[in-house]
Amino acid sequence: METNRILLVRHGMTVLGAEDRFAGSTDVPLSDEGREQARRLARRLAGEPLLAAYASPMQRTMETARLVVEPQRVEVTPVDGIREIAHGRWEGMKRDEVERQFPEEYNRYEHDPFSFSPVGGESGLQVTARALPALLRIVEDHCDDCIVIVSHKATIRLLLSSLLGFDPRKYRDRLDQSPCALNILDFKDVAHARLTLFNDTSHYTVDVPEVPHNRLSKVWNQRT
Repeated sequence: METNRILLVRHGMTVLGAEDRFAGSTDVPLSDEGREQARRLARRLAGEPLLAAYASPMQRTMETARLVVEPQRVEVTPVDGIREIAHGRWEGMKRDEVERQFPEEYNRYEHDPFSFSPVGGESGLQVTARALPALLRIVEDHCDDCIVIVSHKATIRLLLSSLLGFDPRKYRDRLDQSPCALNILDFKDVAHARLTLFNDTSHYTVDVPEVPHNRLSKVWNQRT
């Protein structure tokens, strides 16, 4: 197998993105800002020989993917395995609301989001168990191709943790994903992945990326 390049993209900003709500399995659309982010990424990638595109079946990821590959006129194939983590009874709630109503659950989530799942939701482990095989099947199907895969914040961070040997229990502390961020993974084969670019948003920002506030775990929000 020759090198297979995967352009792994998080979807653009959504209509709920600015409200800091749990919306993993909630099928929210892109905002106008999110569509513009995707169009700018499309312009950035217009010269790339993209041969295929895959996305989580949710409307925010499918629309992002269609906008990104529009210059190449590539059809987008939905892949259920790379959908976002489901938050169960937390869906639609703001983080401070969850912390007030379900303090014990939220405390466990902050300390071990990989093995813990809220009632009716998924753990990071469960997401990895469905998303990693789905990604590797795509890799196997595209020897020596350059393709786009559009997924979600938690799912991408969990995939990168698994592929690169990071401690997945700390994925919320140590990895960020901005809206419509571009990550590049090169695969020699399904057992050998190399991260070439991470969380890049230079297609719509000109400054050094900001320090994340309220996007990661509470470790980064507390004063020491």
